[in-house]
Amino acid sequence: MRRHVSARFLSLTLAAALLAGSSLPNAQPTWGNPSPTAGSSTSQKANAAADQAIYQPVTYTNAGKKGPALIVLPGEIKSNNATFLQKYTANNIADFGEIELTSANFQVLERSNLGPILNEFTLAYNLGDPNAARKYLGMGKLKSTKYVVKFDVLKAEQVAAAQEGFDGRAIGAMAGLLGAWGSRGGAAATVGVGSVQTSESTGVWIIGMRYKIINAETTEQVATGYTEEKMEIGAKSTSVVGISSSQQGGVSLDTMVQRLVQKSVWEIDSKYK
Repeated sequence: MRRHVSARFLSLTLAAALLAGSSLPNAQPTWGNPSPTAGSSTSQKANAAADQAIYQPVTYTNAGKKGPALIVLPGEIKSNNATFLQKYTANNIADFGEIELTSANFQVLERSNLGPILNEFTLAYNLGDPNAARKYLGMGKLKSTKYVVKFDVLKAEQVAAAQEGFDGRAIGAMAGLLGAWGSRGGAAATVGVGSVQTSESTGVWIIGMRYKIINAETTEQVATGYTEEKMEIGAKSTSVVGISSSQQGGVSLDTMVQRLVQKSVWEIDSKYK
């Protein structure tokens, strides 16, 4: 009897272990937060702001319909803004394009399939040379390519800025001179008012992107489109009697480029699949 119970207990234990093991791959990975300020008010404010900038997948209109085979070529960055040029290359934008076009159910062929001929392949389309294009399209997986897609950044510039603030030192000094607060209380009030300092600043950028769809065989332009988005970056700080607080943030250039690519792919998916 004891052996029977032990065997049953062992089988139940193994079954539970197998069930737990089978459920592990289905669980989404999670990570802790090692920040020393985790859970604090500053952490909550910073995370609330970051949540507005986190990647949000787009539900593409015709995602259920399989799109044609295409290649995303590195586009061009027309903007002369130094900050943007330091952060971005055309390959970064093409990578975002491949991600979103794949999500929209287009058959995206890896640029790595082109290997060392990528530059020549890109040049053929930039020059509109159909003979050179056909030469490359006869190679391996490239035979199925229908379109070549490019995303170009045409504009990246800060177009507006505003700032305002309050410095209580002048008012505190004037009140002290006029004796508006009395004696001891007046001195304390003067210090209190004089310690108040606030500042707030906001900058707004406009980032513009153009997409082009090119016939892979003829190098002729099939379609084009353009979209813009505003990017706001802000900061504010307050200090009263030695107690200070500050916040800064906004959508990054990375996020802006990806959102512009998403808008462009949404239009491509809706109109040209």
